[in-house]
Amino acid sequence: QDYYGKELQKLEDLKTKACITSTRPLPRAVRDALERVHEEVVARYYGCGLVIPECLVSRRILDLGSGSGRDCYLLSQLVGEQGHVTGIDMTEGQVEVAKKHIAYHMDKFGYQKPNVEFLQGYMEKLGDIGLADESYDIVISNCVINLAPDKRAVLREAYRVLKPGGEMYFSDVYASQRLSEAVRKHRVLWGECLAGALYWRDLYSIAEEVGFRPPCLVTASPIIIGDKELEGIVGDCRFVSATFRLFKVLGSSQAVPGQVIYNGGIVGHERELVFDANFTFKKGEVVDVDAEMAAILQSSRFAEEFLVRPGGANAAAPQGCC
Repeated sequence: QDYYGKELQKLEDLKTKACITSTRPLPRAVRDALERVHEEVVARYYGCGLVIPECLVSRRILDLGSGSGRDCYLLSQLVGEQGHVTGIDMTEGQVEVAKKHIAYHMDKFGYQKPNVEFLQGYMEKLGDIGLADESYDIVISNCVINLAPDKRAVLREAYRVLKPGGEMYFSDVYASQRLSEAVRKHRVLWGECLAGALYWRDLYSIAEEVGFRPPCLVTASPIIIGDKELEGIVGDCRFVSATFRLFKVLGSSQAVPGQVIYNGGIVGHERELVFDANFTFKKGEVVDVDAEMAAILQSSRFAEEFLVRPGGANAAAPQGCC
């Protein structure tokens, strides 16, 4: 709370490059939407890249660790006036910045009533701020879960508030090994998203324990710390900024491998949909998928965008962080 509410006043105050990792090129609609976000909101935002999934019109989205609200105001435009975006953050100063600009953005977007709200609270305890079971289509998070001491509780709460077929789409920092006590207690490294990084293999075990299907890796890129003193403290540990998709698919034990055909109906992805690092779906092409991907596409908001039929090779996707 002190680090993000008091010490950091702008992006340039960050001491490492963990929170400014680049991602793949942005669709034109997302770039245009970003240009309409208030400059103070952008300046006070410390996430890594952008966390913008596809197929968002009229969806209900929860942003864990929404900070100054940049991603929420982006998503506000992409879900449309009939959709809704909730941002939650533990830092009072950040929530105040986000709330201050609600009227500005609704006027800018031409909305009659706000489709965003910002709440102060903890992502490990979403029930404490009144978030009900199965109330969101998508949960997003941008370089924030590492700041929570109890990652299991965060994923458990995300799973609880997601509707069946819902998705957690999130970017975070992961470590190549479990971190030492000295690193985990280092104040600056914690504030800069490194000391709280999860050993990447632990994400898979926690996700399974909570009830999610196996994580789908979307993108990953190495983090260069860029500070000699801090590099000396972390030693030979390496960090990566990675985006994963986690789906709440119920009763998928009967799923079988299949063949899928994308219909090209997702705005901004009419020719092809890069779903994750292992699956890219081009309009009209037949793609063999494993049982997990078949279950995800049939049970999620993507169901209307794909023809899914049984059969095909068991295209088992390799698991792991780049």
